[in-house]
Amino acid sequence: MDRRDFVKNSGLALCAVPIVSSAGISARRINADSRPQWLETLVKQNDKSIESLRTYQVKDSKSADLGGLRDGFDLLNPHSTAALIQWGACGLSSSSSKFYKSKELLVDMDLAALYLVKTQHSDGTIDLLSTNFHSTPDTGFLVKRLTMAYSLVEKSGTEGADKMLANLKTFLLRAGDALSVGGVHTPNHRWVISAALTKLNELWPNPKYVARIQQWLAEHIDIDRDGQYNEKSTFIYSSLTDRLLITVGKGLGKTDLFDAVRKNLDMTMYYVHPNAEIVTDASGRQDKAIVGTLENYYYPYRYFAIKDQNGSYAAMCRLIEKTAGPKTGAFLDYFLADPSLWVELPAERPVPVNYVKTFPNSGLVRIRRDRQDSTLIANNPVWFTFMKGSAVLQGVRFASSFFGKGQFQSEKISQNGNEWVLTQKLDGPYFQPYPKESIAPDGDWEKMPRNYRPQSEVQVLETKVVIRETSGGMEIEVVTNGTERVPAALELIFRPGGTLKGVSRIENTKDSWLLKEATGSYELGGDTISFGPGLALHKNVALRGALPAMEAPTVFLTGFTPFRHVIRFS
Repeated sequence: MDRRDFVKNSGLALCAVPIVSSAGISARRINADSRPQWLETLVKQNDKSIESLRTYQVKDSKSADLGGLRDGFDLLNPHSTAALIQWGACGLSSSSSKFYKSKELLVDMDLAALYLVKTQHSDGTIDLLSTNFHSTPDTGFLVKRLTMAYSLVEKSGTEGADKMLANLKTFLLRAGDALSVGGVHTPNHRWVISAALTKLNELWPNPKYVARIQQWLAEHIDIDRDGQYNEKSTFIYSSLTDRLLITVGKGLGKTDLFDAVRKNLDMTMYYVHPNAEIVTDASGRQDKAIVGTLENYYYPYRYFAIKDQNGSYAAMCRLIEKTAGPKTGAFLDYFLADPSLWVELPAERPVPVNYVKTFPNSGLVRIRRDRQDSTLIANNPVWFTFMKGSAVLQGVRFASSFFGKGQFQSEKISQNGNEWVLTQKLDGPYFQPYPKESIAPDGDWEKMPRNYRPQSEVQVLETKVVIRETSGGMEIEVVTNGTERVPAALELIFRPGGTLKGVSRIENTKDSWLLKEATGSYELGGDTISFGPGLALHKNVALRGALPAMEAPTVFLTGFTPFRHVIRFS
């Protein structure tokens, strides 16, 4: 498994048992030998992850791959191998684990450490086989967690651990050389490297580690006025950056970094759907529009809930425990390494569930009314979502077959009183003969660029989408002006798993439907979204230039320009 799948896959076993709330724990700081029940539950589940990982390890003493771990694609890689050390350290150091001070597990972890040393490049880097080679950032991802594993094993007092720790130290120090000089690809990589160097510096202080951290920090934290980091990756990289900045802030005494984390945590409270999923529609990374829950934020919310005695952050922790608690086991090493997190959370304060909130830097508007919410999105072909409890309209799109480029997308969202307006203007010209004096002698079309040809018969199509909040939900008005008789379609994309009523299936499609008139409905988990009225003037839903249909139940409203229709959701 690569680093993008590592947390997801290695945490699967942790999803079997619900997390136990820490509400009954004494508010005093807890002794390291008296861990709270919620933590012990995660330790027990971590044992299953260890058992699973060990089955992927190469044990043939004659194999050149001895000690390495294979992923689900049967590829040996440092990330899977490092996972055994990471989760193994949690087991070795926990008295409630079946692997507590296990010599047998320690042998496997030592083989894994030796494999890491063997496959490490001479410059100290490792490879992410799915995309990055001689990768400083991916080395940093491993080092950050392996330094925590080193400390946990060292403190466990496991007999014979010195040999394994010596081999792991070799890997880590070589990696430190790479992290002190290597480059990055993305904004968060700077903080990955800085956090890894911070942890190395805690174990083996070195001025070059600190100097490199200072170089990266001199670029300032990439957080905007909304409270969002540059990548806008709400499921993956925003929460990662929060954890990394906490690590650097704690390790180097740079508590000013905490301000950025708090700002992001404050913003994130407005990115929560009624079903406790997180809004991902504006992400600039691979988590864009995916279904994601909040487990990645548990550590930063818990850290600052306790540190600041922040009741709203405590309420976010309770929400995460209730809706995604077992998944927090992916950060078990964070919890084991910091007993200050074991105390009872402060008294809860309400988190926002009734608001209209605009995030201009992210091109996002959030409207939530308790168990019902909407997201408006700029610079995206999916520009509206609507959730009502478990029922999810995961996207609305509009397109026309206007010169093969009619997929609607607005550069911005403008507020006009109680309305939000999205607009697009397209033109479709035809081109006249090329200027005679510039004609390519060989007749090569590519040598006669269109921008030098006179235009004629220019067609124009302007589309305006107006979104309003109603007493029971939301409504969308779509209006076009300009070229007439252009086929158009409004696309309502629902989450798979629910039941549609009041709609007609479109022949020869997998899951496409027409709302011909009146009102349709979509039901999932006891919640129902009603939508209408319908419009069905044609069945051409695969318009030229439009995006392909999503793998989801989709209801179409179809017509021709000038297209004018209002549809309501409740």
